[in-house]
Amino acid sequence: MDHLRKTLLPILAAFIWGTAFVAQSVGADYMPPFAFNTVRSCIATLALLAVVWLFAKLRKEPFLPPKEQRRDLLIGGICCGAMLAIASALQQAGLGDTDPGKAGFITALYIVLVPIAGLFLKKRAPLTVWIAVVIATAGLYFLCIDPTQAFYIEPSDLLIIGCAVCFTGHILVIDHFTQKVDGVRLSCMQFFVTAVISGILMLFFEQPDWSVLPQCTIPLLYTGVLSSGVAYTLQIIAQKGANPTVVTLLLSLESAFAVLAGVVMGDRLSAWEWLGCGLMLIAVICAQLPPLDKIKKKV
Repeated sequence: MDHLRKTLLPILAAFIWGTAFVAQSVGADYMPPFAFNTVRSCIATLALLAVVWLFAKLRKEPFLPPKEQRRDLLIGGICCGAMLAIASALQQAGLGDTDPGKAGFITALYIVLVPIAGLFLKKRAPLTVWIAVVIATAGLYFLCIDPTQAFYIEPSDLLIIGCAVCFTGHILVIDHFTQKVDGVRLSCMQFFVTAVISGILMLFFEQPDWSVLPQCTIPLLYTGVLSSGVAYTLQIIAQKGANPTVVTLLLSLESAFAVLAGVVMGDRLSAWEWLGCGLMLIAVICAQLPPLDKIKKKV
């Protein structure tokens, strides 16, 4: 059962995230990013509060967490929520002018950035990671830049790349706090913080037209309940006590699901973009391979 948790939950989360790129792209046509993320985060918070209450009833436990966990839950929720708010805003803004499949593969760059960020935590990265960086850079070139045109990166692509950097920090923060607090409560707290931050930014920078909410009902419910409430909770639960390399590799499947979802919805990628997608997928896999010295010892 524990093995299924560590394997199936990340795959399910990847599927939900990958297909959610289409819903987010539709939502971006009607609502500005901060407003969209405020509503979806509020929906996720309410959904997870209901789950926490239900679990507490079934387990006959108090609704509030134990006192020894409250400080870590508060700090973890603030850190995770802040990272998620920035990452989600960049992603939603970028999706306004970027194909869902393309955005999915660029976002997957966090798979390469996570082990690189480990260098600042005094963790040495194996050679396979640096090989993955080179391949990913080439993949980003073909995804973001038309080789037949002048060297130019679309602003929306830069936003998605920034989103990948923020998601890198989000994963590292989750890895730290998931060993200390309940995963569902941590997920609920992070979306409450995300809703507050997104709401404040919305008041300062946007003037959303709330009359379009009926047209955004399905995208908001899908991203709020499934992509936010369910998938991110599955990620937190799966990361607890699991091999982060294996979990990260499984989560990276969201890129493949994003492309498939975009194609089903009628999107078309050019030959260069398909090449970029392929190189990004190779980089994602390469980043998770065992170090070369261990491979030689087995041989």
